[in-house]
Amino acid sequence: MEWIGAGSLAAWVWLALAQGFFWRTDVRLPGRTDPERWPPVAVVVPARDEAEVLPVSLPSLLAQKYPGRAEVILVDDGSTDGTGGLARELAARGGLPLTVTAPGEPEPGWTGKLWAVRHGMALVRERGDAEYVLLTDADIAHAPDSLRELVAAAHSADLDLVSQMARLRVVSFWERLIVPAFVYFFAQLYPFRWVNRPGARTAAAAGGCVLLRRAVSERAGVPDSIRHAVIDDVTLARAVQRAGGRIWLGLGDRVESVRPYAGLGTLWRMVSRSAYAQLRHNPLLLAGTVAGLALVYLAPPVALAAGLAAGSATAAALGGAAWAVMAGTYLPMLRYYRQPLWLAPLLPGTALLYLLMTVDSAVQHYRGRGAAWKGRTYGAPGAS
Repeated sequence: MEWIGAGSLAAWVWLALAQGFFWRTDVRLPGRTDPERWPPVAVVVPARDEAEVLPVSLPSLLAQKYPGRAEVILVDDGSTDGTGGLARELAARGGLPLTVTAPGEPEPGWTGKLWAVRHGMALVRERGDAEYVLLTDADIAHAPDSLRELVAAAHSADLDLVSQMARLRVVSFWERLIVPAFVYFFAQLYPFRWVNRPGARTAAAAGGCVLLRRAVSERAGVPDSIRHAVIDDVTLARAVQRAGGRIWLGLGDRVESVRPYAGLGTLWRMVSRSAYAQLRHNPLLLAGTVAGLALVYLAPPVALAAGLAAGSATAAALGGAAWAVMAGTYLPMLRYYRQPLWLAPLLPGTALLYLLMTVDSAVQHYRGRGAAWKGRTYGAPGAS
């Protein structure tokens, strides 16, 4: 236990100081000035069975106070709940012009919402003059100046991709326990400061809000070049980076998800859908991830409890210190989400749930069930 506690504490000291200060929540839109000419922008919203959230999210897009020309294209991807008709009703109340279009059934090899994104971006190309495309999910509500600030940031810093991690909904017990940790773990994998360095090897984006320079997206062949991607946002950022584009990722101040997660099962499916794909479906990476999560997140409370039970002050002190550093790095994220700070010591339990979700993702993969998005499966034999 003493060695395990020491290893865990060493890991946490390294993570806190050498992993891009991932735990800090101060990476927001960079300094910006207004361009002399506001470029035309097209907003593409892939939507599949989104009637529950559209009355909140879509009006926020139509009400954007953008000084230049902007339009919204909602791609109704085979919805069965009246998403397209509802969108037209909401547009009749005024605001930015809205086009509702349908892509038809996806061709083989296209995953998730990328088929809808492809249809929307093809329509943008046909119309010809949009310099930027904002890809935003149907559950994302935007502050009235969101589009303006995104374009100003891209212009000021000469960025080809600007992505904000939307503030996810946190209301229920399970949302409080799992959602802030989701963003915390994402930032640990892809430290925002590393992503934002010029010439960096780390690339990532948050798919709910991505402003993309159209010329660079076409140079990168997006979205066709990433049509097989399960984790489409990170793959998109890599494609833009490989094409010579500059990318930026940070936490959102003006974008929020309004999608509710009714219980643990819904959140479990959200994470397990892509967890094993994140590990490139590699059993060795899975084993290493499980071992790493156990050492980093589970060992500290175990070492503390075992040290106290066995009368080993050293093991207890090392485990307690590692747990304290862990909890301390989680506090900024809890503050960002306006959650009670007593949730910080519960992070080992949350990490255990994520470990089980990751293992379940691998199990589902090897059972041939593939990943799923809005009732559509892919990545499994015979899936479409």
